Amino acid sequence: MDTWYVISALLLIVTSVLAFVPHPHWMFRIWEFGRIQAFVLQLIVLGLGFWLVERGTSFWVLQGALLLLAANNFRILFPYTQLYRGANANKAQKRSESCSILSVNVYQFNTEYDRLVETVRKHNPDVILTMESNAAWEQALSVLDRDYPRYQKVALENTYGMHFWTRLAVHRLQVHYFVADDLPSIEAELSSPDGTRFTLFGVHPAPPSPTEEPNSKERDGELLSVAKKVKDLKGPVLVVGDFNNVAWARSSVLFRKTSGLIDPRIGRGFISTYHARYRLLRFPIDLFFHSTEVFVEEFCTLDPVGSDHLPLYCRFYFNNDSPVQEAAVEDLEPGQMSEVNEMIEEGKEEESDRPAVAKE
Repeated sequence: MDTWYVISALLLIVTSVLAFVPHPHWMFRIWEFGRIQAFVLQLIVLGLGFWLVERGTSFWVLQGALLLLAANNFRILFPYTQLYRGANANKAQKRSESCSILSVNVYQFNTEYDRLVETVRKHNPDVILTMESNAAWEQALSVLDRDYPRYQKVALENTYGMHFWTRLAVHRLQVHYFVADDLPSIEAELSSPDGTRFTLFGVHPAPPSPTEEPNSKERDGELLSVAKKVKDLKGPVLVVGDFNNVAWARSSVLFRKTSGLIDPRIGRGFISTYHARYRLLRFPIDLFFHSTEVFVEEFCTLDPVGSDHLPLYCRFYFNNDSPVQEAAVEDLEPGQMSEVNEMIEEGKEEESDRPAVAKE
């Protein structure tokens, strides 16, 4: 049997199987990110195998395993394609003026500040959220203060700084540190131009990776802490940011179910944001979730701004009376709330090597 085929098939099988292991270490969680690429490669190896490789017992075993894993990836990814029509694709009568948000991980060491300013001027969002923005970025983006006079700035040098600007009416701005003193998230209670009141969370937890956190405990604890807080809120809610997690990962699904929010990617496409420079290696980790009162008009990535992430843009409106999106809300299964609470506690207990930051 051809060596290239055996090596390719075994690599695809092993890495796909690792993603099934429910362990928080990055060695297992990182393979959730590349399901799009894995699915394409599985199909390629399957096709080339039937065309070029001599058929025997080992061949059929490998092909069968590849086929099963490709089918599983198709099952997971299909809802995130435009071929799938979910309840969140429904529209309702527009009961408010549209609002828009631009969310972007700027990459702390990126110095092309003007490119982001130009993007803001071009798309004119009502809300701007930046992540990895440090003191240098804060200074460079201070030109936004005149047009966006309400803001919350958390300049950190640990790649987890966060800045928020808006021209909407602000009722409350608060910085949270749910699981660690150096991982801020921002909660903003706002009103649309016509007075519709809503809450927006900006988040950016640490990823599991060889160069960041050894496991996903902090990330998952942070996200699920936000989810539980969102669940108790009244009125429209949006959560946006660099989740350092793909939409189909188990902890993202738990976030969606715990919060009762909707993922607008379902039925719209992957809308991948990272890595900005490598299209074939791109996957969606800058996520956006919304409550049933929020209806998405436009959801897309924008042109590069020098970062390794593409900016994420969303325009939306409100209808507090329409039930058409309620079918898109998923509930936790029996026993999953205990799992959620355990993951939150593990996130709080996880120690980090990053310098501590005083809580506000």
